[in-house]
Amino acid sequence: MDLCRTPLHPRHVALGARLVPFAGWEMPVQYGGIIEEHRAVRRVAGLFDVSHMGELRLRGPRALDAVDALCANDPRRLTAGRALYTPLCHADGGTVDDCLVYCLEPRADYLFVVNAANVAADLAWMQRTLADRGLAPADATLIDESPATALLALQGPRASAILGQALAPGRDGPVAALGPFHFARDVRIADAPCLVARTGYTGEDGYEIACPADIVGSVWDALLAVGAPEGLRPCGLGARDTLRLEAALPLYGHELSPDISPLEAGLRRFVRLKDRDFCGAAALREAAAAGPAQHLVGLLPEPPAIARAGAAVSDPAGRPVGTVTSGTFAPTLGRGAAMALCRTGAAAVGECVLLDVRGRAVPAEVVALPFYRRAGAE
Repeated sequence: MDLCRTPLHPRHVALGARLVPFAGWEMPVQYGGIIEEHRAVRRVAGLFDVSHMGELRLRGPRALDAVDALCANDPRRLTAGRALYTPLCHADGGTVDDCLVYCLEPRADYLFVVNAANVAADLAWMQRTLADRGLAPADATLIDESPATALLALQGPRASAILGQALAPGRDGPVAALGPFHFARDVRIADAPCLVARTGYTGEDGYEIACPADIVGSVWDALLAVGAPEGLRPCGLGARDTLRLEAALPLYGHELSPDISPLEAGLRRFVRLKDRDFCGAAALREAAAAGPAQHLVGLLPEPPAIARAGAAVSDPAGRPVGTVTSGTFAPTLGRGAAMALCRTGAAAVGECVLLDVRGRAVPAEVVALPFYRRAGAE
């Protein structure tokens, strides 16, 4: 099957990126090196092309009713210019996807940014769910805006300063005032109209920038031009993965899936059950009352071992207690780190477990998540 390419593909080639298949796309996994790009984001800033992500628009006179039926988090508290992170759930409580929802116009217009591999499945699930709730297209229309939309992520402690330099003089006020999970529309970067949100997937401060796909090249070029003297680097999916793992941010297909509920994945704070009737609410309410059967833990294998996804987790007596969901070398820690789903009651913080690393039982300490939290973060 032919792979899709983002509008920035020629620029990635020109920058010497190593390109790999990912979720049906040909994407840059790294430019110079994953560790160097990871450290650039932690120390200065990195620029990611995440245009493979999907954008689904939901608008109409009953748009809020529709969003409320879809989201495990509560969209009713959103005002214009606010966004929230939310799981989307099947009726049995398993996870359809996790996404960001932007309130473009209260009660009437919302934008979902969903995972690249799930765009078609999410759209079909949304349409079925809304039809089951008696919401017709005239009430709330779903539009797939993914092909026309590009998305960049500018992340790191110098992201605000770099973005400020890229904005037209006198036009930085709305962006400078943005708090976490706030966004501004029609922000001009290289004269391109952008939606700029203070969100990200790295554990650092920063922004995600959406703009028309046909002009994203000018935005990418402008940000790199003003940021290069400060140390801004283009970054690939490799660093994006190591950064999100250190911050214990879930990856769909690993920490979340149809077989893993957001409660089991440690996302209880993003599931609002009181006075709610979203898809999956009844099952999640029952699971919350009973307590989840498994829980997400952090693991630090004995160096130099690195546990990969799928590795078995056992107690010191060799009895199975769970499975690694994500594992890699964590550059900020200078050692391997992993997240695992373990049976509730097993693998408490401070305990030791055993990891199956290439057929060898490797001791690992159970630690609290996240592995990394930037200074000043909540």
